[in-house]
Parts: sequence; structure tokens; C-alpha cells
Amino acid sequence: MNTHDIQLLCEYNRWANACILGAAARLSELQYLAPGKYPHGGLRGTLVHVLFAEWLWRQRWQGTAPADHRYRFQAEDYPTVASLRRRWVEEENHLLAFIAALSDQKLESELDYTSTEGGRYRRRLWETMAHMVNHGTQHRSEAAAMLTEMGHSPGDIDLIVFFNEVNR
Repeated sequence: MNTHDIQLLCEYNRWANACILGAAARLSELQYLAPGKYPHGGLRGTLVHVLFAEWLWRQRWQGTAPADHRYRFQAEDYPTVASLRRRWVEEENHLLAFIAALSDQKLESELDYTSTEGGRYRRRLWETMAHMVNHGTQHRSEAAAMLTEMGHSPGDIDLIVFFNEVNR
């Protein structure tokens, strides 16, 4: 894995998040706040979970993760899609700035971290970065299912669709 590959994956992540948030912006407040049957509840809980994971991984990579591994973002802190989107854009800008400063050598370095369940792990940096994108894909698919059920499909958010759109 090299810096170009990681940058491309993170650009895909940003694009896919924008597709989901764009569809979510068309929801009523009740739809956005509705509870759900998914692991993180409804749409708001699922999206806040993804945002938190992206923030937490960047904190780990920068050596500034919270000491309390149980810390989480609270869904109630994002009462509207607009408030969530504002925070997400801020996080994406921090993430892309971090990635822009990476070297291929740094991507191969090892990272020690504590999971949110308290487990201690060591992985190569690029592995955790690829995981962050994959984790988002899992939960974006849940969000896409919820949005589609509410009549607001985000459209096709596959990686190949992103490649086809950015490389026209």
C-alpha cells in the first residue's frame, strides 16, 4: 500500500459519505431521528458512529486518542443532518491534511492502539487506514438501506462507481 492508494481510498470515503449525507438531507426531522433496528440504532446513530470512528482512528494515528477507550460521540450532539454534516466536513479536512503529510515509509510503520472494547493491538498504519474506510463502507450500507426504505436512496456508492466518476 502506498500514499497514493490511501489518498484515493480516503477520497472515496469522503465521496461516499457525501452521497449518504446528501440523501439524508432530504429527510424529515422525524425520519432522521427515528430509532432503528440496526446495531447503532437509526440513521442518526449509525452516521454518528461512522463519524466517531473516523475521528477516533485519526486521533490514534496522531497519538492523541482519548485515554478512556470507552469514550464515544453522542448522537444527541447532532440534532440535525446539517449539524452532523458540518462536523463531518471539519473531520474530513483534518483527515485529508493528515494523509497529505504521509510517506510510504510511515504507512508501513506500526501503530499500537487500544480498541473501544479495551483490547491492545499492533497493526501497520496502512492496515488501520484501510480498515477505517472498510468500516465506513459497512455502516454506509446500513445507512443506505435505511435511506432507501424511507424513499431517499443515496444511489450507487460502490468504489468502482467512484473510480468511474473521478476518472472520466
